Amino acid sequence: MKYKILGNYFLGNFHLPPTSGPLAVENILKRHCPADLSLLLWEAPVDYRDVERVVSSAVDGFKSWRKLPQAERNTYLKKYQDEVTKRKDEIALAISFEMGKPLWEAKTEVASVIAKVNVTIDESLPRIANKNIDNILPKTTGHIFYKPIGPSLVIGPFNFPCHLANGQILSALIAGNSIIFKASEKTCYSAQLLIEAFHAAGFPPGVVNLIQGDGEVARRLLKEKAIKAVFFTGSKEVGKKILDVTHHDLSKLVSLELGGKNTTIVHHDANLDHALVELLKACFLTSGQRCTSTSIVAIHRSIHESFIAQFHELAKKITIDHPVEFIKEPFMGPLVDQAAVDSYLLFMGMAKREGIQEIMRGKLIEKSKKGHYVSPSIHLAEKWNNDSLFLQSEIFGPNVTFIPYDSFDQAISIANATEYGLAAAVFTKDKNLFKQCVDEIDSGLINFNRSTVGASAKLPFGGVKNSGNYRPAALTTIDACVYPMSCLEVIGDEAEDLKSVTGLEL
Repeated sequence: MKYKILGNYFLGNFHLPPTSGPLAVENILKRHCPADLSLLLWEAPVDYRDVERVVSSAVDGFKSWRKLPQAERNTYLKKYQDEVTKRKDEIALAISFEMGKPLWEAKTEVASVIAKVNVTIDESLPRIANKNIDNILPKTTGHIFYKPIGPSLVIGPFNFPCHLANGQILSALIAGNSIIFKASEKTCYSAQLLIEAFHAAGFPPGVVNLIQGDGEVARRLLKEKAIKAVFFTGSKEVGKKILDVTHHDLSKLVSLELGGKNTTIVHHDANLDHALVELLKACFLTSGQRCTSTSIVAIHRSIHESFIAQFHELAKKITIDHPVEFIKEPFMGPLVDQAAVDSYLLFMGMAKREGIQEIMRGKLIEKSKKGHYVSPSIHLAEKWNNDSLFLQSEIFGPNVTFIPYDSFDQAISIANATEYGLAAAVFTKDKNLFKQCVDEIDSGLINFNRSTVGASAKLPFGGVKNSGNYRPAALTTIDACVYPMSCLEVIGDEAEDLKSVTGLEL
């Protein structure tokens, strides 16, 4: 095996579940490299008994961590930043081997992990600064105190196994909460490296916890009364299951960042050379495995034929290879696993059955090492069809479908047609059209002459409709890590005149 899983982390140490003897666990996760299926990356024993231990650890950690002065919590985060910086190359390699994104892309993810500490301290923390309001009532001062919610569960995704979970973890911690990190079962080692950085930074026992496992581990954690906040990044289907488990527990705050079926509008007056490059990244970076990937391009009919032809030529030049062991640095690596490949190919057949024109076929690709490699795919639909499962579904693979439009209102209608509302983009020289998009498209992110992928940590990140539940991440994650307490303070100790009390007989 390439990597060693140390087990679950609680009470300030790693604990490896027993794999032999009378207490041995039976469920052992195994992860092969998606770029080289002959390479076994690690084996991770799953111990459901550790759920209670991890939760107990987080409860104890919260009791002490919440009392720590803000400056000390900030110092711990800066120490963690230093430890991640020391390990940045190791973490990037782990991300590439585990989930398949090219090493150059994994390095950008780790850079985001490091930078997020500063953003959390400098940009997010001021959002929960306590407030005083003088003379809110006669002789009375008002106060707003932002208090930590409690032990918080972060359920991470595979596509950004460190960056997305890291943002939620840091926001929860800086606000005074303890955390439990349940990583994707596909990226256990990347998660472990983050926790090793927290450990090396000297965080007090119980403040940071990690549990490895499958969906059953997550289900059991969600039912724990002591967990007061849940942060999940992943698919709509899993998000709904989380709500099914938690909706009766009114003490839990649940923050969901879900999928997308994102539309980009390309108008006839756009800088088409710029739009081509931006769309290539938006559709095919991370092999299309981003919730913000562009899936639909509404393109003005007057330019659609020439634009699609140019886009097709660029797509054919994309290098697809092993994310780490390559001769020429790739743009795309493999899909994350066989289930992702099966789903992608299923959608290719679905498009054909629905009569959607195939411009570039998505298919399996053979490389020197057997892996989950597929080619990008491009489709053309003559118009939007509400009954099309292909057009409505989040494919989570390197696919894009072009749909011509005649009026800009038609383009807006296409952008609003799906059940998702995460990201959209428009390419045009007309700022009034961008304003129309802002006013009329139901989406958490709308970019102007910039693709749907990539977002700033200094802005909110999240969607509407089935893309989230109105608790955006990034800058505003911290809003869901606290609750406001109001206080009224009487200034002075002068006794109240009893004669002012209506209905009191003296």
